Amino acid sequence: MELSGELLALLCGFAFLAGFIDAVVGGGGLIQIPALFVLLPGVQPATLLGTNKFASIWGTLSAAIQYLRRVPVERRAILPTTATALLFGYLGAGVAASIPADAFRPLILLLSIGVLAYTLTKKDIGALHAPRLSPRRTFGTALLTGAAIGFYDGIFGPGTGSILVIAFVGLFGFSFLVASASAKLVNVVTNAAALAFFVGAGHVRYDIALPMALFNVAGSLAGSHLAIRKGSVFVRRLFIAVVVLLILRYAWDLTGA
Repeated sequence: MELSGELLALLCGFAFLAGFIDAVVGGGGLIQIPALFVLLPGVQPATLLGTNKFASIWGTLSAAIQYLRRVPVERRAILPTTATALLFGYLGAGVAASIPADAFRPLILLLSIGVLAYTLTKKDIGALHAPRLSPRRTFGTALLTGAAIGFYDGIFGPGTGSILVIAFVGLFGFSFLVASASAKLVNVVTNAAALAFFVGAGHVRYDIALPMALFNVAGSLAGSHLAIRKGSVFVRRLFIAVVVLLILRYAWDLTGA
């Protein structure tokens, strides 16, 4: 498929916005993936997904580095979460063919509504970083969190970063800022595993992915810088906006519009 300069510029604009949103609260795929599918209808879906993964992982990595430099993270929670997310993400991908993605849409819609209600009613949640689990319970909870989210990411995927954020806030007692930083670190590793498959299978359009990656990185740097400067209150507000977007997206899908 021939790619015009105007079309590539539009894709890069969406990549910048996706990188910005994803660096703060996750959910950049809600912007970048639909943009690729709508603007490049003649490209194979697997290639679009691989191109998206290549473009977004560099932004996620740059945001993770920014957070690591300036935000203290809880490695005791991140490492076991990452380990089981990798394992169960692989297992989830293996059963994805036998479970239609549409089966998950009602569940994710209900989960998103519950997350929104919980966040709105608990006005102080995530305002302060106050880990409340013992080291032993942190380890066990992290293993289970990584398994559940990794399996979901392997089968379905959209909104995984935002789900990670609320898991770190609600289960571990992290602030929204630390939760977002932690989610970025987990995302880098799990996305790298998925990208290895797409690259190996030849499902990346580098003429599209490389310029989009540059703009995704620029958006991620801007988003992470703003999140660090503004703090957890800003991250919480943007998180609520992204969850509302998730709800509208899945409600739209379920109505068959």
